[in-house]
Amino acid sequence: MLKKYVPILALAAMTLAGCESSGTTNGAVSVSDSPQPTATTSSQPTVQPTDQTATPSGTPVSGTSDKPSKVAMTGVTAVRLADAKSGWIGGHGWIAHTDDSGAKWQVQYEGKGDVKQLFALNGKEAWASVGKEGSLLSTKDGGQHWASVGQMPNAAFFHFVSKREAFSGNAHTVDGGVKWTNMPVPDGITGDAYFHDASNGWAVKQGKDTVEVMRTQDGGKTWNSVMSRKSAAGLTGTVIRSAGANDAWIELIGESGMTQTSYSLFHTKDGGKTWQTVLANSTAGGGPAPGIPAGDTAGPKNTGSKPGPLYVVSPDVAFMGGQCPSCDKPNSVGWTKDGGKTWVNGKETFTGYGELLLGMADANQGWLITNDNEQPSVMYTTGTGGVNWTKAHTFDAPK
Repeated sequence: MLKKYVPILALAAMTLAGCESSGTTNGAVSVSDSPQPTATTSSQPTVQPTDQTATPSGTPVSGTSDKPSKVAMTGVTAVRLADAKSGWIGGHGWIAHTDDSGAKWQVQYEGKGDVKQLFALNGKEAWASVGKEGSLLSTKDGGQHWASVGQMPNAAFFHFVSKREAFSGNAHTVDGGVKWTNMPVPDGITGDAYFHDASNGWAVKQGKDTVEVMRTQDGGKTWNSVMSRKSAAGLTGTVIRSAGANDAWIELIGESGMTQTSYSLFHTKDGGKTWQTVLANSTAGGGPAPGIPAGDTAGPKNTGSKPGPLYVVSPDVAFMGGQCPSCDKPNSVGWTKDGGKTWVNGKETFTGYGELLLGMADANQGWLITNDNEQPSVMYTTGTGGVNWTKAHTFDAPK
């Protein structure tokens, strides 16, 4: 008798969710260029908005079912952990969840477009950016129901700091992603700015022969140079992550050639007063690493001939993939656990010539997913901080 009423209960739950969102989320995005009034001149993170008002429920788009999904889980495009055992992955038109470290997966969402990014605030609340238009989906019940709450303002890395507040590049929302406001950034920056909170942000500019890191502590109203380095290399991109108000990991991506890309990684814990050179990967095809003098090959190096994903766990711990397109096993992972003073290159390598994905729950436990156009995506897990990896799941073969 219970199974008979499950679909009815699920339909009722979705109907209630739709009623809660009446008139609040039509999928449109509102972006202005004025700074948020919450930005302050303090170097400390601003107080987060209270959650007395629930996050907009949005328009229900899908939910879990007692019927097995027929979707083919091919080509994993995004991953995010809630903890060491549970988390989400996305692909072409689907989102799936696991609570046993990837041994079994349940498809929770089916739709159109690739899942570009996933972010989990905890085991219940998560968000996904889907499709070229960047539709923003959210769940409040661990993925049993997903709802469309709005549209991403850009394609930058996004992260939520509470149920309602999030940042995507220099875009800021305080209503769960319904409306976004652009925070000011310096003219001529390379790549996307990164805001750790409503006050503290980072950006990178390139001069004629220098690379400059800029910092704001007042929500973008003013920016100050906190690092300037001579550079013989031109910048083609940047990746910025932060694990604290005064913490920043700055990846500078240089030129490419012969399937090689030069790059460097710098880290500060004190707001830019001092910097640690974490990686300096100059290559024959890509030339000198940005921010590193030409001919200087003494710096620490990650394995591979081009950068993989950067994942920052804390001000002390960060992991980074390396890729070697000309190698039989192109993928590898290295890490630092002392803020970048030392770098360890993992000894294990992995097959797969597509995008490498990496997610960590803490300094020791994490997931790695390899992709390939001709072979199934494969997930590996580590409980030893990257020293050893165990195959957890082989996904569906490409069609």
